[in-house]
Amino acid sequence: MIELGKYNLLEVARDTDSGLFLEDKEGNSVLLPGKFIPEGTEVGDFLEVYIYRDNEGRLTATTQEPKITLYEFAYLEVALVGKHGAFLFYGIDKDLFVPFREQKQKMEEGRSYLVYMYLDGQTDRLTGSAKIEQFLDNADLEVLEGDEVLITVWKNTDIGTNVIVNNKYIGLIYKNELFEKLYIGDVRTAYVHKIREDGKIDVRLQKDGYTKVESSAKKILDILIRKDGFLLLTDKSSPDRIKKELGMSKKTFKKSIGSLYKKKLIEFEEKGIRLLK
Repeated sequence: MIELGKYNLLEVARDTDSGLFLEDKEGNSVLLPGKFIPEGTEVGDFLEVYIYRDNEGRLTATTQEPKITLYEFAYLEVALVGKHGAFLFYGIDKDLFVPFREQKQKMEEGRSYLVYMYLDGQTDRLTGSAKIEQFLDNADLEVLEGDEVLITVWKNTDIGTNVIVNNKYIGLIYKNELFEKLYIGDVRTAYVHKIREDGKIDVRLQKDGYTKVESSAKKILDILIRKDGFLLLTDKSSPDRIKKELGMSKKTFKKSIGSLYKKKLIEFEEKGIRLLK
């Protein structure tokens, strides 16, 4: 089965003047236009291609790399606003249509918005929506505390940053646990810190516990090497300064330098930390 809006691994079945016809295991075929054919491709080869509908509604393959695939979220720029909605550039020749009914506010040309791609049941066309909440549901979670997850940055709130977890759930990174700047649409690896009784997910960018300290300790070592072996920070430095310089909390910083000291990798001086050779 050839899946619309997704990457498909298909076999090159035949060569024509229009391009290559690719087939799946059931014999369903789709055209890969000539301008997208990788050099040296021959009949019998397998190609990973993205499938979309062209302006005539025909299934078409491309080797271009889309910024979003079916049932995913991405931060996309509006290429054009038309009579019935907006068209967002997403990395292939065909723009993603977002009808006015799926816009939280009227989209403007040149601005970017976080959208979800779904398959319109009436037209069988790939469609975008900026009404993010309707595609997220924390009622039946398939993640556990400590799990590594993929997050997409959604929006800032008074208490932190809302993120989309594994393209399914709403998560939150608390403001006091965020030590670097995040931007809408950023996709990052993160970790489930806590799942609350109401299904809300607390997320952190670093692993909890010893692993977090180890990665932070390595970061401090890397910075010491770049700074010729001396870092102008101590355990008496302010939390704000540590956060600004290292992107970590003072608690993590103190644990990390304690670990490095025990391993005899650093020594403490009055004004900072020195790397031992």
